[in-house]
Amino acid sequence: MQSVGRPFRAGPGNFLLTQAVGLGFARSPLRGYGTTNYSGHHPRVDGCDLSPYTASLRVGAELGAAQLQQGQPAANRRIAPPEQGVIMEQSAALGTIRTESVCRHFQMGDAVIRAVDGVSLEVAGGEFIALLGSSGSGKSSLLNLIAGLDRPTSGAVIVNGRNLAEMSSEALSRYRRHSVGIVFQAFNLVGTMTLLENVELPMRFAEAERGERLTRAREALQRVGLGGRLMHRPGQLSGGEQQRAALARALANRPSLLLADEPTGNLDSRTGNEILDLLHDCNQQLGMTLVLVTHERWLAERYAQRLVFLADGKVVSDQANARG
Repeated sequence: MQSVGRPFRAGPGNFLLTQAVGLGFARSPLRGYGTTNYSGHHPRVDGCDLSPYTASLRVGAELGAAQLQQGQPAANRRIAPPEQGVIMEQSAALGTIRTESVCRHFQMGDAVIRAVDGVSLEVAGGEFIALLGSSGSGKSSLLNLIAGLDRPTSGAVIVNGRNLAEMSSEALSRYRRHSVGIVFQAFNLVGTMTLLENVELPMRFAEAERGERLTRAREALQRVGLGGRLMHRPGQLSGGEQQRAALARALANRPSLLLADEPTGNLDSRTGNEILDLLHDCNQQLGMTLVLVTHERWLAERYAQRLVFLADGKVVSDQANARG
């Protein structure tokens, strides 16, 4: 992808990526195979101006709200003045998570799959917790509910003082763009874009100013040790470097909540430790609340403050970790 001119196709193959960077274009033409063109001020779909839909896309003011000052604890986060349509978070609730008897059930023929089944959980702002359990225990399903990528069948998911289950699709899109950074097991980088462009991507959708985008993207890449790789493409990097770039992209909009779903699953143990070190630094230095999904207990015990074990969609153990 050239610097800014070529379109990015938001088709089904890029669903997780578009969700990760905060799209979720409810009731917009992008639900189909639309094309977003970054060369102009307003997004366009198949040549059509999306100006009527920019109310659900524009979060320029939100980018300043609840910003995290680098190296500052959670108590020192700044809250920018709101503009119309901006969801303001109370500083006391920033980064907090509370689920109340939350369920996510799926109907498969005559069977009901209880992926999440009555989970009640509280996470304090700035806390680092790990969700552990075997495959199919409900870890990723619960994380998707906290991320606003899925809606619960019943119960409440309250993040930053707001119940995600009661939000409109547009409000959830703003929540994902503004409050959440997500790192997946798969890197979900756009192969034709440079690292700088990949990290800029969430801020392009948010219509942040170009100068601010470039500054933030460079800072995020520098933080993860890729300051010398700005113009490289994903295919020119190792798996660990690609995951570092994915982490930089998750940090670009300075979220209060960082979610990591098996971020070391495709990496060797040494590189996985390096990624967890970076995640731990984000938690400690930037005051971000961090929720890590992993099946590797030794990793969780090394880094997390709390270990939450799930089985069959239920919490079976929630314990403090003295080593974290």
